[in-house]
Amino acid sequence: MILSIDTCLGASSVAILDGDMVRAARSEPMTRGHQERIAVLAREVAGQAGVKFADLTRIAVTVGPGSFTGLRVGLSFAKGLATALSIPCVGVNTLEALAGSVDAKGLVAGVLDAKMGQVYLQVFDGGKALMAPDALEVGVAAARLAELWSGGPATLVGSGASLVADVLPDATVVTLAYPDPAAIARLAAARPSPSHSPRPLYLRAPYAVAPAA
Repeated sequence: MILSIDTCLGASSVAILDGDMVRAARSEPMTRGHQERIAVLAREVAGQAGVKFADLTRIAVTVGPGSFTGLRVGLSFAKGLATALSIPCVGVNTLEALAGSVDAKGLVAGVLDAKMGQVYLQVFDGGKALMAPDALEVGVAAARLAELWSGGPATLVGSGASLVADVLPDATVVTLAYPDPAAIARLAAARPSPSHSPRPLYLRAPYAVAPAA
């Protein structure tokens, strides 16, 4: 029984996966206020599913890339709940979560608009990662996609999908604002128990920097 949590992008999302069955799932679009909402949402979804927190065997949580504040909110809540329940907490990055949110064959890329002329990119084929998640200039990301594509169907998923779509003109573009929480739970279910708590995935430094001394 897995509870998944996502606060990295444009929503607070929770799902409960029982084996292969999604018992309940909900996503509430928001760009701020995750901290006030996520614990309440988790309780509501658990109630909808008829599940107590004590029934859970694993927590899944997105670790970024995404909002610096949002991902910390989700991670803190997930790790705190996992510690209280003495169950594993599994991290899932948002790019693989986006790619896992679509039912598509062939090449699937999670692409987030990172602003400042960059995207966050990770590419998969048949569920296998072809590259590590990375922050790249848009042109470099497009070139990487072209390099990794070996023909056949291609799907680009996420807020940055349209920025690199020209390099694969026949690709399907899916501009999801946030991943499916059930996909996050499924990805976490397929992994062995981790040896350590999940850590945030920062692909570039925050904008704010300390003033020089």
